[in-house]
Amino acid sequence: MNSVVALDVGGTLMKGAVVDRDGTARAVEQRPTRRQPDTVDGILAFAADLTAGAGSPAAVGLAVPGIVDEARGVARYSSNLGWRDLPLRDIAADRLGVPVALTHDVRAGGVAEHEFGAARGIDDFLFLPIGTGIAGTVFAGGRPYRGADGMAGEIGHAPVPIGEESCACGQRGCLETYASAAALVRRYGDPGLSAADVVARAEHDPRAAQVLGEAVRALGFALTTYTMLLDPALIVIGGGLADAGETLLAPVRAELSARVTWRVPPRVVRAQLGSSAGRLGAAICAWGLVS
Repeated sequence: MNSVVALDVGGTLMKGAVVDRDGTARAVEQRPTRRQPDTVDGILAFAADLTAGAGSPAAVGLAVPGIVDEARGVARYSSNLGWRDLPLRDIAADRLGVPVALTHDVRAGGVAEHEFGAARGIDDFLFLPIGTGIAGTVFAGGRPYRGADGMAGEIGHAPVPIGEESCACGQRGCLETYASAAALVRRYGDPGLSAADVVARAEHDPRAAQVLGEAVRALGFALTTYTMLLDPALIVIGGGLADAGETLLAPVRAELSARVTWRVPPRVVRAQLGSSAGRLGAAICAWGLVS
């Protein structure tokens, strides 16, 4: 009973491990996420294999994308995984025979950065992974803030005064439309490149510089609004785009400082835990069931 099983379920890959109380991960493994109607069976089979290998784990933690009702253990909606109002916690607990914690993948990442990473010891911060999309976890008073309907932190769909491009959510001018990794590739116009390629070209390619500059401006607007509303001590940038390091973070800091003129802006730093954050956060939630 000295370990838990943790899975971070993404649209393409599931990342799993057996995790000890100090955060040490063993039996680390990745498997492809199965398509519907086999998605849940794939998750449970992966969790069962890890559980068997762990001997007698104390609990299982599952981090999934979309809209998650953590209190009821229901995966309410995920467009990528194709489910709606799925009682995943109870299904998994019945199959695995151990307590199961269900959490949102981005919230799990924020929990992990708070416990073991860049936000350790900080009670008020924003964890902002920037990947295919943009979502955030708001920490206030040392706890993740969920909001009235569990959807706090959806800063990717905050409007920014950059333009009126359509967003997949149905709105126009969302932050995600200009500043996500997918947006950088789309707006640059070469689907053969990655977002990292676009960022790397910005020093010598005017079109790449324009696309990156507008992404930075969009982030500056959104993070200024967040700062004025919630007064964070720290903003932690994660996700694939954070791999650009100071090429992204330095101009974001400058943009935020230029807009927050009458107070000290929050620090903006890179996440420390990388792709392991969601899995580690799922483990922390699982430990919360038995501690």
